Amino acid sequence: MAVLRICDEELPGAGATEQLELSGLPDVITVEELIRWRVREEVARYNTTHGAGKAPGLVVVSAKESGLNGLGHQVQDRKPVNWEHHADTAVRGFERNSFFVMVDGQQVCNLSDEVDVLKAVEAVFIKLVPLVGG
Repeated sequence: MAVLRICDEELPGAGATEQLELSGLPDVITVEELIRWRVREEVARYNTTHGAGKAPGLVVVSAKESGLNGLGHQVQDRKPVNWEHHADTAVRGFERNSFFVMVDGQQVCNLSDEVDVLKAVEAVFIKLVPLVGG
């Protein structure tokens, strides 16, 4: 099983805003599987900390979910965030060009593109900001 460093950027070359390492990955993984694996890891970390601090990366907890689960407050019976829902949202975001992924400096364009994790060192997720009025 391989390890891949994940970085978030808002503008190419602006430097990483978030970083994490994914371990236990299969040797070869599709871009869709990478996105889902990454979201599952983020949500697991978020759920482990009971929502303390901000949610990193691709996972953005909705206001409704935050209100229902009491995120930001100490609530004993808070329901964990559903990683599958957020993974589906992230995959749709990739398809809509809300962000793109570069693996070792090369853009991957399709969800079915394969990443050789044994050779790859870093995957950078670059979030795109829509233009106002555009």
